[in-house]
Amino acid sequence: MAQTTARPSSDSFSPTRAALTPSSSPSHAPGPDLKISSTTSPKSSLKSSSSRKAPPDTRPPDSHRTSDLENAGQLSPSDIEKASRSPARDVEEAGSSNVLNAERTGRSDSSDVERADHLQPPKPKDQDAYLVDWEPNDPDNPKNWSTTYKAWITFQLGMLALSGSSASSIISPAEQQISAYTGVSAEATILTISLYILGFAFGPLCWAPISEVWGRKWSMIPAVFGLALFSIGTATSQNFASIIITRFFGGVFGSSPISNVSAALGDIYHPKARGTAVTFYAVAVVGGPTISPVIGSAIVVNPKLGWRWTEYIIAIWVFAIFALTLLCMPEVYAPVLLKKKAQRLRKETGNSAWHHPHEDIKLDFQSIVTKHLSRPLRMLFTEPMVTCIAIYASFCYALVYLTLEVFPIVFLDIRAWPLVVSTLPFLGLFVGVLFAVVVNLGNQPRYSRIVDANGGKPVPEARLQPMIVGAVSFAVGLFWFGWTGGNKSIHWVVPVIATALIGAGFNIIFQQCINFLVDTYMLYAASAVSANTFLRSVLAAAFPLFARPMFNNLGVGPAMSILGAFATLAIPVPLIFMKYGLRLRKMSKFAPVDD
Repeated sequence: MAQTTARPSSDSFSPTRAALTPSSSPSHAPGPDLKISSTTSPKSSLKSSSSRKAPPDTRPPDSHRTSDLENAGQLSPSDIEKASRSPARDVEEAGSSNVLNAERTGRSDSSDVERADHLQPPKPKDQDAYLVDWEPNDPDNPKNWSTTYKAWITFQLGMLALSGSSASSIISPAEQQISAYTGVSAEATILTISLYILGFAFGPLCWAPISEVWGRKWSMIPAVFGLALFSIGTATSQNFASIIITRFFGGVFGSSPISNVSAALGDIYHPKARGTAVTFYAVAVVGGPTISPVIGSAIVVNPKLGWRWTEYIIAIWVFAIFALTLLCMPEVYAPVLLKKKAQRLRKETGNSAWHHPHEDIKLDFQSIVTKHLSRPLRMLFTEPMVTCIAIYASFCYALVYLTLEVFPIVFLDIRAWPLVVSTLPFLGLFVGVLFAVVVNLGNQPRYSRIVDANGGKPVPEARLQPMIVGAVSFAVGLFWFGWTGGNKSIHWVVPVIATALIGAGFNIIFQQCINFLVDTYMLYAASAVSANTFLRSVLAAAFPLFARPMFNNLGVGPAMSILGAFATLAIPVPLIFMKYGLRLRKMSKFAPVDD
């Protein structure tokens, strides 16, 4: 992108230009030709040049004020008029003293005055004149980039998210081979999935503060490189302990794009268009665990490949995404970009007054522990909106990972399908995910009208209406699958249709929850999403562990009905937030709300 330097307009006072332009007026003639330095505003300079301390006098303070000032020095009529309206005061600053000396003695010229003023720091009231911010239509502002360029960045962000999510489930069809190789039970091999997802819980607590200090790019690209390395570590492991350890750290590093991509999309899109971008991000996050088992099963059954190649394939894929984003993806986080802009202005103008508050933010151990690391957890436990949204989204997300164990029970064990064929119903989930895209995009025109009516500001509650459709679809799909999947006399198409309802319901809920958090918390979106990611990952890590005991003991129908009952109880959640969301946002310490 072309970089431009912000400059004050030519028809207004320019601190930078005034500081750099030499004076051409005589040193002994104060007046409109006297140049004002970058550290002194026109008002303050004129005011200070007319201020001088009156000699002691016993007369009443208001009597003969004009004649006293005339006797104190030769002032212009305009100076006398100003002085007569306000009491004489002490000299306010060294710069004004230099000007008075120049008037009295004639020994200093205008360049001396400029140098004396230039050496002084800006007065506090002038600091805002040097605060770096976006100009209207600033080409450096990511929100002003072209639609084509934004789409290219969105594609890269989606690939980053897909790399982290697909690595979570590609190894699931290899559980039996890993069990045979390491000598552990089949139940223990579920840890290869659960510990990876558990890494999703703890990783964002580190990556979110990094993204809010150093930027989105450098919180994700090094992380996916680490994911690729740990995937190779899993592929070369010789025992079960090393497999699950490398899987856990793979999840820690793979969690960065999962939690930070949505915040990055909020950096480049205006509220009206953000929902469309998050739609495709949600497809990447949900599509990974639904498509990867199909790919993994095809690798596992190939005698020339085997279970290790499920991780090698992921490593190759992630390295390719790493190279692409390292070369092509720009930084999009506004505070980091404005910080760089302030540094550039100081270098180009030689004026050290240009600044941005983000320059004062440092990432040391104390700030990590007391502020950045604790912020997602504080938001999770002190922000009612984050808590409720996280609980609901986490329950739905955990059920998606529960299917990694339930589908093999239904289609591999009960229906006795071959390994690769038994993973094909995961495509039903993915079809549902794609159907949810239609629903979510259909809400965009309505949301755009609401944002326009609100002066262009986001309205988080307007995101939630599609969640009602998603909540009903999700609950119905769970009951439907439970009472048709385990019955071999019912055609396989019937439970597969139910998986599409589950996928559609989940994706609608998931996307609108992310949209709601990003719209609500803005600059703290990464921390809010990280809090959501933490809780949903803890549940998603736990659900697969009890899936087989629960479904083998209760049966597919009753076990799914229990989960469907919880999903039914959660249907009113979007209605509650639609009614009370604004009130809760006004109570928040992190959500900016205009009264």
